[in-house]
Amino acid sequence: MRHLFHFGVFYVITPSSNALYTDLSGYYDLMCADINYQSQSDCVRRLHQLFGNQGKRHLDLACGTGPHIRYFIDTGFSSDGLDLNQPMLDQAKLRCPEAQFSLQNMCEFVVDAPYDLITCFLYSIHYSGNLENLSACIRSAHAALKPGGVFCFNAVEKNLINNNSFVRHIVQHEGSEFAFKSGWFYSGEGDKQALKLSIEKTTDKMTEEWHDDHPMVAVSFNELKDLLEPYFEVTVFEHDYEKLEMWNTTSGNAIFVCVKR
Repeated sequence: MRHLFHFGVFYVITPSSNALYTDLSGYYDLMCADINYQSQSDCVRRLHQLFGNQGKRHLDLACGTGPHIRYFIDTGFSSDGLDLNQPMLDQAKLRCPEAQFSLQNMCEFVVDAPYDLITCFLYSIHYSGNLENLSACIRSAHAALKPGGVFCFNAVEKNLINNNSFVRHIVQHEGSEFAFKSGWFYSGEGDKQALKLSIEKTTDKMTEEWHDDHPMVAVSFNELKDLLEPYFEVTVFEHDYEKLEMWNTTSGNAIFVCVKR
């Protein structure tokens, strides 16, 4: 049996020609239940106030079910989102009926009117898959911003990934227990890393499991800055949404604040 994962949708593939399709986009919010969306949104709004053009048009790339967008709208922004997963966009529209949502690839997206702030949370910039697509994503974000606009995202440094480190949390939902586990893996060379994911769903002592090694782009922070700097003024912060500190050059996670040149 093979398991594939694409932007919140798990496909459980049997060896036969009959594929058992399971859309787990409905469990996406459970998978991210330990994330403080409000803290992340508040931090990026503060960064936009410090570095940006003070405009209120916001676009969230790889927006999922829209929790970050909800907080931006509630604090006065006009926010929109895009993602490759239509079921999650359907949920995002229910959560944020004021927003416009677009089924697009963040590596080659276009907008009708430019934005003041573009965000990409939850390390989703790595969904670009390879350095060529990552470069295209950066160019698309640059083209979609107003003068002085900000592109803000978080990233992981490939050379500082601990392949043995995982995060795990358990959530009760509709009579079942869900155990979610995720961690990064990097072989030590090239521009490919994996996001290792697993879900266990236990109902009445019966457990179903989904596993995936999802391919992501691997990039060092120096490589990332080289890709960004032709288009943006780049400032790198520690990955701490509660307080703003400059990146100390040794931690493997960081927040990138990129102001359009």
